[in-house]
Amino acid sequence: MDITYRSAIESDVPLILRYIKELAEYEELLHEVVATEDDIRATMFNDNPKAFAVIAEDNGKPVGFAVCFYNYSTFQGKPGIYLEDLYVPKEHRGKGIGKGFFKYLARRAIDEDCGRIQWWVLDWNEPSIEFYKSLSAKPMDEWITFRLEGDSIKELTKIIE
Repeated sequence: MDITYRSAIESDVPLILRYIKELAEYEELLHEVVATEDDIRATMFNDNPKAFAVIAEDNGKPVGFAVCFYNYSTFQGKPGIYLEDLYVPKEHRGKGIGKGFFKYLARRAIDEDCGRIQWWVLDWNEPSIEFYKSLSAKPMDEWITFRLEGDSIKELTKIIE
């Protein structure tokens, strides 16, 4: 096994979308995926990308991906890397590929002077939770996640006017 990690390129768009859908299916959230190849191309591969992807390959064949974007810590005064998705297909799990993604992101965080790497995990996903703890990652139990999306965002603009 010869695992390498590389930044995704535009020709990886179909693979990225396939992995997004496979991850969503695993999380029982496939019904929420509305992203298209055009969406991914427009947001990741333009002059001002909003996210980036990393592809893991075993002898040139894809075996997983991660999608990230930058956030910012006002307390640290530094950017951070937010890991939106990390997915390794079932047949490739248990080979250290996930740990390799974190090593790749840690190197990138150091190179870019980022203060942290952060992500969410579904509370029922015990295998992932245990894996993250094995990396010395700390759960942020004192924080509650909030979200506005779709019609809620549109409604908020009406309330403020």
